[in-house]
Amino acid sequence: MRELGNVLITGGASGLGAATVEAVAAGGGTPLVLDRAVPSAPVKYACVDLADRRAAERAVRELADSVGGLDAVFTAAGVDSCGTLGSVPAEDWERVLEVNLLGTAAVVRAALPYLERVRGTVVTCASTLGLSAVSDATAYCASKFGVVGFTRALAAETSGRVGVTLLVPGGMRTAFFDGRDEQYKPPPGAKLNDPADVAATVVFALRQPPGCEVREMVVCHSEEPSWP
Repeated sequence: MRELGNVLITGGASGLGAATVEAVAAGGGTPLVLDRAVPSAPVKYACVDLADRRAAERAVRELADSVGGLDAVFTAAGVDSCGTLGSVPAEDWERVLEVNLLGTAAVVRAALPYLERVRGTVVTCASTLGLSAVSDATAYCASKFGVVGFTRALAAETSGRVGVTLLVPGGMRTAFFDGRDEQYKPPPGAKLNDPADVAATVVFALRQPPGCEVREMVVCHSEEPSWP
């Protein structure tokens, strides 16, 4: 199994991203964080809005150069704006795609030169709603379906040079659902995963030696309603 090394994590100040920061540090790696918020963990970070492509790319390069390169990237950052297509303001709808899909692509694009030097690994974060569409989630589904397609194409494009893994998580016990209207929150007693358990699967993918890749992982509660 390979050493974790320097792992760039988007959305590393909360939720699955923060859980992965802890898992990487516990595994002997050096987590680096991109987030709009300041992480609570004592790690190197850059505060950046992933909807700003140039700022995101610049932050990746600055963090990578500050530690002598990157060994892996995990794109955990994600946002949502629930509601019907006609009820969600266009700016909010588009921001979901800008962060979830275009932000993922921007970070990976900036990181690729560093990863290719060491045959590093990219783990992208889609969702079970990137495989199964539901009402009142056109922006989120479009963004996560996009991440699925982007990741599969990236794996073909970088074959033999960079490892690529697609993570498809189900619902988790995080603040992701906070602030939503009640109808868009998980119901009482909903079966949700602990983000620490999902983070452990990310570390598993990152530890695979060059030439052995976990291409795709669906990680959800055994009673996840959105899978299959």
